[in-house]
Amino acid sequence: MNSQPPVLSLLTQQQEHLEVLLLLLKQELSAISNRDITALEENSAVKLQRLEQIQQLDQQIASHPQLPQLKTAQPLISQIRSIDSVLLLCKEQNEINRLTLEQSQLKIERFKHELLQQRGKSGLTYNAKGKPSLDSVGKGIKA
Repeated sequence: MNSQPPVLSLLTQQQEHLEVLLLLLKQELSAISNRDITALEENSAVKLQRLEQIQQLDQQIASHPQLPQLKTAQPLISQIRSIDSVLLLCKEQNEINRLTLEQSQLKIERFKHELLQQRGKSGLTYNAKGKPSLDSVGKGIKA
């Protein structure tokens, strides 16, 4: 007797996991926008768990003995299309999150640069990585 669940059941679980992942990605964007580090860290931990579950289900589906027989069955094909559409939405949301995070980091770098310029126009220099920093060595030393 086959102890594995049917392929369609596994695919339904996979779609549910992906829909939760999409929700987590949208919450991540909100946390990035609000600069809520705590929410971002918590969300990342839950997102990592969900990704691991998705990967495990992928492996179960790929090695399922019913899969080769059902690859041409209409219910399986429509379920896979539905999963693919949710996966595409997850990828798009992840890209939006990446771009938002990059923009946020650029704004912080510009703000930091402005603060450094205002703080010490004569002592502003650049480090080995090309990042602005204040040169505090040259001032206040009397020989």
